[in-house]
Amino acid sequence: MNYPLKGLYAITDKKLIPRKSFVEMVEKAIRGGAKIIQLREKDTPEEEIIRLGHRLLEVTRRYGVPLIINDSPKLAREIGADGVHLGREDPAIFEARGLLGSKAIVGVSCYGDIERGLRAEREGADYVVFGTPFFTPTKPDRKPTPFEVLREAKRKITKVPVFAIGGITKENTKLVLETGVDGIAVITSVFGSPDPEKAARDLARLLERNPSPFF
Repeated sequence: MNYPLKGLYAITDKKLIPRKSFVEMVEKAIRGGAKIIQLREKDTPEEEIIRLGHRLLEVTRRYGVPLIINDSPKLAREIGADGVHLGREDPAIFEARGLLGSKAIVGVSCYGDIERGLRAEREGADYVVFGTPFFTPTKPDRKPTPFEVLREAKRKITKVPVFAIGGITKENTKLVLETGVDGIAVITSVFGSPDPEKAARDLARLLERNPSPFF
């Protein structure tokens, strides 16, 4: 299935989402307007990630939204997910393609590194993510990435969508979108909210007004 990679990208965090309501909260985020879901599980046994991934996949398939697995092409294949998101310590893009196939979605974290983004584009990534523009509790030691880096990324990376991540809220989304990015990735702003559906809807409405060649 071909998915448009755009808009609101919601990333899970087990510290914010109780296990008993995990799937329900992700579904609420999708109903609110999340266009991509990433299952991000740090220090969780593989068997539990696979079980959780299978449950989430039932929901994302029903809504026509891609499910991306963080860090591990192997787990993405086990789950049958739509793709994988790769960081600096993760397998290379070609390795992910070898496991998941040419139709899988492969995203890459670029931090504040434009050259990493350009290399990911050349090597066949489907989207890239830059951050963090603001302080974020999920990456407390990360130095904020200047907005000019986001602008430069959009000027130079033209074949795949560019997302921004890190401390993005309803209040500062407009500032981020002014850099020209194609979408935003969030964790706390949706899953740290008492009402993730409303939180996602508020962000999605701001993104609906954002022009992008990938929309």
